[in-house]
Amino acid sequence: MSLTADQKLRQRAQQVIPGGMYGHLRSDRLPEGYPQFFERGEGCHLWDVNGKRYVDFMCSWGPIVVGHGNPVVAEAVARQMAAGDCLNGPSERLVELAERLVGLIPHADWALFGKNGTDATTTCVTLARAASGKRKILVAEGAYHGAIPWCTPNPYGVTPEDRAHMLTFKFNDTGSLESAVQRAGDDLAGIVVSAFKHDFGKDQEMPDAAFARRARELCDANDAALIVDDVRAGFRLTMRGSWDLVGVQPDLSAWSKAIANGHALAAVTGNDRYREAASKLYVTGSFWCSAVSMAAALATLDVLESTDGPTHMRAMGQRLRDGIAAQSAEFGIGVRQSGPPQMPTLLFDDDPDCEKGNFFTVEALKHGAYLHPRHNMFLSTAHTEADIDFALEATRKAFQALAAR
Repeated sequence: MSLTADQKLRQRAQQVIPGGMYGHLRSDRLPEGYPQFFERGEGCHLWDVNGKRYVDFMCSWGPIVVGHGNPVVAEAVARQMAAGDCLNGPSERLVELAERLVGLIPHADWALFGKNGTDATTTCVTLARAASGKRKILVAEGAYHGAIPWCTPNPYGVTPEDRAHMLTFKFNDTGSLESAVQRAGDDLAGIVVSAFKHDFGKDQEMPDAAFARRARELCDANDAALIVDDVRAGFRLTMRGSWDLVGVQPDLSAWSKAIANGHALAAVTGNDRYREAASKLYVTGSFWCSAVSMAAALATLDVLESTDGPTHMRAMGQRLRDGIAAQSAEFGIGVRQSGPPQMPTLLFDDDPDCEKGNFFTVEALKHGAYLHPRHNMFLSTAHTEADIDFALEATRKAFQALAAR
């Protein structure tokens, strides 16, 4: 039996890449039937190396926010690439992008840049400790803030010393947060919170306004930094920083996924309270000042602002959510849809091992809708009503197959 292009590439990868693939993009962590390798993307569509086309509801796990190959971003990238990318120092794009973020984000008085979300969250934590001279950092149980020892969800290779000054609390539980602050005593440097609770395989929760206000109060009372990890949600829910929706401004924010439409870039924004510490902190990387990524970010922000991107993504996400709810009722199969419509999570009732979810998403995949059985998904400004309706045809067939099973 002849192998597909994807299978051939997997065999080749096994010889030269440990495990054939690594990290969150490993397809062997998804149900059988998901492709590992892709050929191209256009708008909200993907083609795998076997030539199959999908409506994409993962958007490269978040970075694609204005569509694969967006022409406005592509033009800005080509123009900057012709001028230069990795130079002996930054280009003017660095200053322009910092000015843009400071103008957009209420709490931001300054900005620094890196390459990925872990760069940004780690810089925030380091700044909180540097400015305060204290050590303890509070994080929510089950939250994801990156993939290095202080924050990785996988303890393989991690030592207790790596997390000696980490304490946990329950997201949206004010009493739990207060207890963690008490445990930190006079050594509290910062509290890290996600834009919303988007733990893997769990129902999602938006931040409760009272919880958010209490986090702000506790940081103020303890000379600690309130850090919002907006790496995953930033610029999808609002252009102003996700906790602006609950009326609370952080001291520091971490950004990455949607900031440059798939070009590698991260940012830290902060208020003047942390300006001096940021000016002293030594953080760097050979590619952190890439002019092309910054040009891509400026163009991405142009598209998001000119199209009111968060509102469009919310509308398309709600159309998907409403359609799935109607199909769930039609076939008598209980589902739970949570999180903001721009970043939906779909889980099945009475499905502790995700057997229903796995079956459903594989069936939808067969009919051209790329969903995820456990992780939150992502909408982009490239999704149209026609794309959502096509995907709903695929999910209807998946519900039908699940009901027949």
